[in-house]
Amino acid sequence: MAPNWSTPLGRSGRQALAFSLVSGAITHAYHVFQYPLYVTDEGIYVQQAWSVVREGMLSPYTYFYDHAPGGWLLMAAWANILPGQFEAFGNAINTIRVLMVIAHVISVGLLFGITRRFSGSVSGAFLACFLFNFSPLAVYYQRQVLLDNLMVLWLLLSIYLLSRADNRLVTAMGSGFAFGVALVTKENALFFVPALAYLSYKMASGERNRRFQLQFWWFAAAIPVSVYILFAELKNELLPSGFDFNVSNPPANHVSLLYSIWWQISRSGPQGRNLFVQLMEGSWLSRDPYILIAGCIAVVLVLLLWSQDRENRLGYLVAGMMAMGYGFYMVRGSILLDFYVVPMIPVLAMNIGLLYAAVMKKAPERAKIALTAAIVVLALIIPGGYFVARGTQGNLQAHDLYHLEVTALQEQQIAWVRKNVPPNSRLIIDDDMWTALHDVKPYYPRAHSHFKAASDPAVRDKLFRRNWQNIDYVIMSNKMRAAMERNNGNGAENYMLDAIDQHGQRVWDLNRGGIHLAVYKIEK
Repeated sequence: MAPNWSTPLGRSGRQALAFSLVSGAITHAYHVFQYPLYVTDEGIYVQQAWSVVREGMLSPYTYFYDHAPGGWLLMAAWANILPGQFEAFGNAINTIRVLMVIAHVISVGLLFGITRRFSGSVSGAFLACFLFNFSPLAVYYQRQVLLDNLMVLWLLLSIYLLSRADNRLVTAMGSGFAFGVALVTKENALFFVPALAYLSYKMASGERNRRFQLQFWWFAAAIPVSVYILFAELKNELLPSGFDFNVSNPPANHVSLLYSIWWQISRSGPQGRNLFVQLMEGSWLSRDPYILIAGCIAVVLVLLLWSQDRENRLGYLVAGMMAMGYGFYMVRGSILLDFYVVPMIPVLAMNIGLLYAAVMKKAPERAKIALTAAIVVLALIIPGGYFVARGTQGNLQAHDLYHLEVTALQEQQIAWVRKNVPPNSRLIIDDDMWTALHDVKPYYPRAHSHFKAASDPAVRDKLFRRNWQNIDYVIMSNKMRAAMERNNGNGAENYMLDAIDQHGQRVWDLNRGGIHLAVYKIEK
């Protein structure tokens, strides 16, 4: 029989939840328009949402099923209801970053409810949400416009509904549907299937309607995925031409959903494992070693605690399974990007909260409150912790997340382009500025990212014709040059690099710290 987790929250619980929600809103909303820099992936997702609203299409270019569209459909719906649409909060990326803040606050409430139900502890739930709210690793990525942040929201909603344990079919269907939406928001939600499937099975065990609960959960989860597959089939884009899945020879006649899935799966190898170590050492640990190290230890101990009391600690197993499932995805050798760590953050926070609840189970209530408050205060005031950092001169200051204004540099670059570059110019850009140049007058309809100028036939062969002489300006974003070189394995970026190196005149640049922006005019 499923455990009964539906206990009243109580006054102290409501206060802890309110603090978690408010603090989550503050840490993520304060300075969100100034830090971090707008990045390529943010620009890609925003331009696709823009295309949904402005053109009624899933992408301004050929949609090749690189990601399911659930995430940017939600972004498009959000922008569409706002008075200024994509410019409601200054620019398109800022507008969708507000949606990320809202998604985070909702996720905080769900994480609090899940952790409290699994552990029976308000202090454990509060600590999990504190880590989720204040971890510099979390804040840095959760402010950005990423599909992973929306996937986490739907994933937590699915678990939250299951943890209600009310044995209602509508709850099972709601949970399944939420998980299905998570799958069509970001496909790596697939690695949470074992944990969710096991939880849904255990929640239905011993109930009269157990078969209906299970079947309706799976049926509801399949609905969003089936709609996505049906969409591809109706466009005759489910299977590749000639049933050819050769990854070195992409289908020429039309794009294919199944081919893109096979291509994604094939992007694995030793370089992925090396990349995981590089990201762990060079990016993730430098932002927050505490949640990563403590979280991994907590997963092991949480599973050990579950093994000692399997009947009453079902949630411990589910939390551990989630960490192991997604951890396998990260270390298996697949191609990784730095923000792929996003779904692991709430999972590790949940495991830490569960372990803390178990350790403090027999402690007096006042001792729990005092120790929890001490942990929070220390995390915030210790240099190198969650709020105080050391500056370049060794002085103490707030973390970069709360005082550095870096996106203003990118806005200066856009302003210079608008003032000095004719709108009919053929521009090579990065995706982070794409929507700014297409949604606000003067429009730059012939501004395209270097990725599309290297790979999209309509841009590469018709507009630029793989010839540097057809480029008028190159607008260099931060680290764009490195991205062009990484993307040049087949030489597709050569004509753009030649334009910069051999025929480019730098007409504007800005260097601040590690940020380098420039504009090159191509001399014919």
